[in-house]
Amino acid sequence: MLSPPPPGPSELDPGRSGADGIEIAGMEKDAPQQRPAERWIFRKMQTKGLRPRYAAYLIAAIWFVVVAAFGVVEHLIDRESFPTVWLGMWWALQTVTTVGYGDVVPDQTAGKVIASFLLLGGLSLLAVITGVVTSTFVTQAQAQRMGEGKDPVMAKLNDLERGLAAVRGELASLRADRR
Repeated sequence: MLSPPPPGPSELDPGRSGADGIEIAGMEKDAPQQRPAERWIFRKMQTKGLRPRYAAYLIAAIWFVVVAAFGVVEHLIDRESFPTVWLGMWWALQTVTTVGYGDVVPDQTAGKVIASFLLLGGLSLLAVITGVVTSTFVTQAQAQRMGEGKDPVMAKLNDLERGLAAVRGELASLRADRR
């Protein structure tokens, strides 16, 4: 990651302006450049928000990398139990998905610590994916109800609005009668 350049003389003095009369101190023009992936994610979040589909893709991509990395690490730590990197990745995938066939297991303490993190991460992964899928279904159902005019929340709000309008009308007539 690029580090910002050292502050110039006008940035050291917050009361001093640059040549164009714009306050320089605190401006983000010297902020480090973002990576292309960071810019893409930021643009998506600004324009559409982080949609469930993109969140699922992002989570799957991260876990794909994690499984590969932990499989390699497990192979490097425990070569007896995991003689190939592919076997380490197979074990990591089993662990993350909480399948755990038991055909290969780590013998070293460090491998068991890694397995603990993968298990917790796998449970979190399943919970997030379940939440994303559920959220998508709920959002679709709400949109369908709103399109059909059957949204119970909106119906209740409309009832309250009509009742409030009636109370306001009655209050206005009482005020008019007093005068």
